[in-house]
Amino acid sequence: MRSLESLLEAVRGCVRCAANLPLGPRPVLQCHGSAKILIAGQAPGRRVHESGVPFQDASGDRLRSWLGITTETFYDARKIAILPMGFCFPGTGPAGDLPPRPECAPAWRAELLQHLSQLKLTLVIGQYAQAQHMPNAGASVTDVVASWREHWPGVIPLPHPSPRNHRWLVRNPWFAQELLPALKTQVAAVLDEP
Repeated sequence: MRSLESLLEAVRGCVRCAANLPLGPRPVLQCHGSAKILIAGQAPGRRVHESGVPFQDASGDRLRSWLGITTETFYDARKIAILPMGFCFPGTGPAGDLPPRPECAPAWRAELLQHLSQLKLTLVIGQYAQAQHMPNAGASVTDVVASWREHWPGVIPLPHPSPRNHRWLVRNPWFAQELLPALKTQVAAVLDEP
């Protein structure tokens, strides 16, 4: 197994699907071998592609609020790894961003995950990440997130924190009432572990 440093260098230089990326390749991820929490998301949006910083957008603001952590903690790679299903912005479709490119996860994620031996908690965000991490959990994001107690405490499925999901949050008040308080408590407990 190659070192994490050389692996990250290879990932950041990846051009596998360059011909299919409207803004070209710019892999965005965060990874350190001592991370305790893994955020498995979908793919960077346009703003994240421009900044090169994961979740540096409205979705990230909402996600940090859900987790009850500061921006400083969120961007500490020694605490939190961020490995989406696709590392580059896939482009925009008629109803939002396109799905993550299918080449990315098989090419990189397994080898990256081998370096994350200290993980205590995996947050699985959105349908593409849930299909990868929880293939038998449910038919829809709502079903998977509603079954969160079945995966507790090591894996917590979440809807995407995009502002586009405001209606989902309104239709599913149990998420804010039940899951979010438990999520904040679990995140704090994991981060406090020596």
